Amino acid sequence: MSYEVLARKWRPKSFSELIGQDGAVQALSNALDKNRLHHAYLFNGTRGVGKTTLARILAKSLNCEVSISSKPCQKCATCKDINNGRFIDLVEVDAASNTQVDNMRELLENAQYAPTSGRFKVYIIDEVHMLSKSAFNAMLKTLEEPPSHVKFILATTDPKKVPVTVISRCLQFNLKQMTSDSISKHLKNILKEEKINYDDESMKIIAKAAHGSMRDALSILDQAIAYSDDKISTKKIVSMLGTIDNTFISSILNALSENNADKVMELSKEMNDKNISFELALEEFARLIHRIATYQIISNSSEQPEENEEIKKLSSLFSPETLQLIYQIAINGRKDLHLAPDSITGFNMTLLRMLAFYPSTQINEEIKPKKKIDSQKNKLNNQNEIKSFIKDNKKQFDGDWIKLVRDLKIGLAKSLAQECSLKSYENDIFNLTLNENFQHLAENGYIKKLEEELINYFNKKIKINITIGSNLKTPSSQKKLENTKLMKKTESAIMEDKFVKKLIDDFGAEVITSSIEPTKKEDD
Repeated sequence: MSYEVLARKWRPKSFSELIGQDGAVQALSNALDKNRLHHAYLFNGTRGVGKTTLARILAKSLNCEVSISSKPCQKCATCKDINNGRFIDLVEVDAASNTQVDNMRELLENAQYAPTSGRFKVYIIDEVHMLSKSAFNAMLKTLEEPPSHVKFILATTDPKKVPVTVISRCLQFNLKQMTSDSISKHLKNILKEEKINYDDESMKIIAKAAHGSMRDALSILDQAIAYSDDKISTKKIVSMLGTIDNTFISSILNALSENNADKVMELSKEMNDKNISFELALEEFARLIHRIATYQIISNSSEQPEENEEIKKLSSLFSPETLQLIYQIAINGRKDLHLAPDSITGFNMTLLRMLAFYPSTQINEEIKPKKKIDSQKNKLNNQNEIKSFIKDNKKQFDGDWIKLVRDLKIGLAKSLAQECSLKSYENDIFNLTLNENFQHLAENGYIKKLEEELINYFNKKIKINITIGSNLKTPSSQKKLENTKLMKKTESAIMEDKFVKKLIDDFGAEVITSSIEPTKKEDD
């Protein structure tokens, strides 16, 4: 018998086997058990999270010969045919290769006919956002008034490209990326059933490499089984994927804190010799920085004791501000890695950038072991120079919120900042009051974005607190006031113009004020 890949062999066949989508499963199960069925469903989520699998289970639940239920029997001919991909009334369409209107019209014409053997004719349209505009238009009429025997299940990785007219006719379910822990646990269960030896750390590495996709995790596991032969070990997985354990990253951080450029470059060379992916290394670097920064704020971490001790040690080497800046250098270095002459050059330049700006300035000298007097003097001089450089280049807030908002390049958070007034500023905390007519802008996403922009602007940690109020002096209201004053000044200047007066007196001309536009342009 030919080998069946794990992603197909272990594809869930019922809602109870589906991993990580409890919200969607609960809603669909309740609807099926109470026979409250919709004619169209839209599943959106990143690749490998179970969109098509969920669609097939739903189709099976709708057509099981026993009854419509969240627990199809798995034994009847219909259930078996759907499991084997040969049920005639289940039509799966790949919209990426069937984008044209003619394909959609043909599908919809066939939809008018009653199902051959099932209770419902089910159409699963994968990557539905790839359909052309005309194909969507052809679908709309059927989605609005579908035959009673037809169910549409649409799946997409990019719901923003699906017309709102289509979305509004569907029940929409957002499928989440799976956590590393849930992926790791599922992989262990599979390996136990397959009777393959493994160690726990190797499963954690595979789960991280999958980035929330169970299908990707199973594909990597297939590769790991072939690569490892008798036992899947951490060493073999690291070698296969080019991944990195945190000992390298921790060593680099220690070397950075000591301003030890030789050690940093030595570690980089060792990583290159081991064929470690520098893109993944920078990803893990950013992830470790996040854990350290979190520990500084929330010290009761859920890390393992030995890992927690390492995080505690590293957190004493850097200030919160420095961690934020090193994090930015790491993620920008990863983003620009493909622009470098080669990956090791890009990685080395990222580390050199960290050394150039933040070598040993953040070391907690009280806990560092004492060194030779001359060495300490040299380090102190170096620290003072860099501290002075950072201080001269840090922006200070002068209390003028309106001017600050005009200076910021705040993108998506612009609307929020424009409708806020400054209540107070102390200890690097902006206490803002938001116009009550714009309460919908007080979302975490906008607030976090504005915090990030202020952090980048002032080069230090910033916190924002927002309350709701009315009758505020905001950048937006100030802008409107200035525009009104400018308009009045412009109108007055026009009415006082001698040529305009002559036109009015001699020809009965009339100045249409609504057409007046000041030539002065102000920044938003």
